[in-house]
Amino acid sequence: MSLELALSDLAVEVAQEAGELARRRRAEGVHLAATKSSIADIVTEADREVEALIRARLLAARPDDGFLGEESAPDEGATGITWVVDPIDGTVNYAYGIPSYAVSIAAVRGSVVPGEWEALAGAVYGPAGGDLFHAARGHGAYLGDVRLSVTAETAAGALLATGFGYDPSTHDGDLATVRRVMTMARDLRRSGSAALDLAFVAAGRLDGYFERGLKPWDLAAGALLVAEAGGQVSLIDTDSARPMLIAGGTQVHDRLRGIVEEES
Repeated sequence: MSLELALSDLAVEVAQEAGELARRRRAEGVHLAATKSSIADIVTEADREVEALIRARLLAARPDDGFLGEESAPDEGATGITWVVDPIDGTVNYAYGIPSYAVSIAAVRGSVVPGEWEALAGAVYGPAGGDLFHAARGHGAYLGDVRLSVTAETAAGALLATGFGYDPSTHDGDLATVRRVMTMARDLRRSGSAALDLAFVAAGRLDGYFERGLKPWDLAAGALLVAEAGGQVSLIDTDSARPMLIAGGTQVHDRLRGIVEEES
């Protein structure tokens, strides 16, 4: 078995276990642990518990790998491979009982700066719906056992998704981008989980996705899913505090990128 497939199998196994823990804790009732960048940017006790489980499982299986998670201190490791983890992507949804949240686990090689790493494997698991998306570099992207492919044509307009940052000072700029992008859209979705949005692009449930200010753990697994499903992923404005991620089939990606770059 190739390294990529072995890493993907491990990501799938751990994501499923972590997702079931998150689902159980949601059923028991959510307890807020802290706020982060703003009062709207929350972390639950479950986020921390789920990340601790993921970290322990990965450490047991591959003790020399690095780790970069949303809720704990990073570890560079010694193998050149780093696990990039979001224990519960869509924490606000999770806290409110909205079933749009996911566990996201990716293995990357090289720098952990988005756009500078080589993603090797990833899994995105939505416990509420039981959707398990996974990919290995060079081996395709899958939902369970079904191979995924991005949409190729959007004659009636593209179904797009986006998200907004927690800092209110950024909202005007984000809404201005939405106004420009709507010229090519059939409609717009805002799910609250970047990992699921990217997985849905890979599965053809969405035609494209764009968002500023994502963190490495938000996009690591999902971007690989899109690429392995035949799509395109770009990270632009990387010198700014809020780079823009654009993902979709080639046609949608290129049109989205053109609109966004016009405003830069």
